[in-house]
Amino acid sequence: MDLDTTNKTVDNQEDSNYFDPLDMNNYRIEKLPKRDQTPFEKWLGILGVPLAILAFLLVAFYLKIPFLENIQLEDVVSEKAQKHFEKIGLEAFIQSNIYMLAIFLGSIILWITQAIPNYQTSLILIISLVLTGVLPEKEAYAQLGHPVMWLNIMSFVLASMLVQTGLAKRFALWFILRFGKNASAIFLSFILINLILSAFISATTAKAAILLPIFMVIAAIYGVRQGQGHKNFGRSIVLQNLLNINIGAGAFVTGSGANLLAAALIGGAIGGSVYFADWMFAMLPIMVGLMLIGYILAMKVFFPLKPEERIPQIAGGMARLKEEYKKLGKIDFQEIKALFIFITILGFWATDSIHGISATAVAFVGAIVALLPKIGIIKWNDVDIPWHLLLFSAGAYTLGAGLDITDLPSISVNAFFDHIGIGEETQFWKLYLLLTGVMIFSALIFQSKTMRAMIFIPIAIGVANRFGFDVVSLALPVAFMTEHVYVLPFNSKPAALLYETGQYSLTDTFKFGFTMMVIAWLLNIFAGETWFRFLGITPEGVFGLF
Repeated sequence: MDLDTTNKTVDNQEDSNYFDPLDMNNYRIEKLPKRDQTPFEKWLGILGVPLAILAFLLVAFYLKIPFLENIQLEDVVSEKAQKHFEKIGLEAFIQSNIYMLAIFLGSIILWITQAIPNYQTSLILIISLVLTGVLPEKEAYAQLGHPVMWLNIMSFVLASMLVQTGLAKRFALWFILRFGKNASAIFLSFILINLILSAFISATTAKAAILLPIFMVIAAIYGVRQGQGHKNFGRSIVLQNLLNINIGAGAFVTGSGANLLAAALIGGAIGGSVYFADWMFAMLPIMVGLMLIGYILAMKVFFPLKPEERIPQIAGGMARLKEEYKKLGKIDFQEIKALFIFITILGFWATDSIHGISATAVAFVGAIVALLPKIGIIKWNDVDIPWHLLLFSAGAYTLGAGLDITDLPSISVNAFFDHIGIGEETQFWKLYLLLTGVMIFSALIFQSKTMRAMIFIPIAIGVANRFGFDVVSLALPVAFMTEHVYVLPFNSKPAALLYETGQYSLTDTFKFGFTMMVIAWLLNIFAGETWFRFLGITPEGVFGLF
């Protein structure tokens, strides 16, 4: 095929509306075009607000929920919630839990339906928790200053540094020239890149911000154009990267702050530590396997590529890419400075157990150096920070604070155990299936991995103690399910960020993501009987399969 001839109609450089697919400024988050909603999404948008209001009113004022109406101090597990109970009294604590559940359900409906922007839902959520008295103002508003929020802001500064200096474009062109002879090599290479970054970067949003302009340029080279509908290459490269950004983090205890929190909670319960090697040996093979399964399903089942989609579609083909790469010339001093800052930050992130400096503090220093007048690399006005995404995140953390102070999750789980009559002689495998299943599928409705770790790891520890099983045998497999947050746009910050690209629909991300979520759970169950048992995590004869 003569790419030069075939694609002149695609990339006519004399057209006044010419779009340069190699210009990374075209992929700034603020410049991403507004997505066209599908008919299903439009219906969700219409129904979202009335459904959310109805759910809130029913739970808050009309429905009687027995396990909440009959809360006693002994039902409260969290130490923070116990102190809050003693401070405000029984009646006010019960009412706080009812309001918390009502706000939680209303927020979930709004986030799922996208009836209003996610950041507006977060703002409504925050003020609702304040006005109903679930959270004091100081704690509700303080979530915008959460260390992870600052880590994300500084990460966007660093990602913008790579784009502004041209280093990201240089890498993208080198990458496509080195691995881009066919689409399969591109996708497999991104698996490797995500694994390498996951070992160093304990923030999935940072990885998403760094990789976004790179894979969007590559998508454009393969014929994907903003605002021209969904193409399978665009669907596949964005959704596979979303999957790999998250489950790559699951391969290492340092892959995200939620993993580190889970490990700390388990370590505190056993009076020891969950080490980097412990987590990596258990999860790296599983996560690599899931990445390869995701690649096969995306390429063969969900988003198969036509023959013409498997080769670059840019005018001039590979020859133009070689010419563009040649135009960049030798790496300049600004790029060298950016590379030095970036590698230094990666080094400090990877060795935090040695020096003890937090990932947020490291990112702070790196961003400050990058922004310094004369010495630095980038100006503040050139930094691409999606503030709407950060406001959404603040709402998720505030919701977590509300769940923590009311202890609603633990109260609900204990009520569930009592209702279904699980006795002291319950078999291990039933608890294993229940806890890992709740953890992974809770990602469909929760908006923060850290919040899920704060809620469900203590529950797993408590269940293990209640039924006389080793804490690690239940709590660690539950912790391994933390990173599966790629199904719906509001399930994680990377999911919200990549949804902004407009390369896929709500249906696309759900069918691919939910399939991968189910496979991940089944693989975790299989590992509980085989690999985890070999490593000494789970006891012998978990499910009686072997």
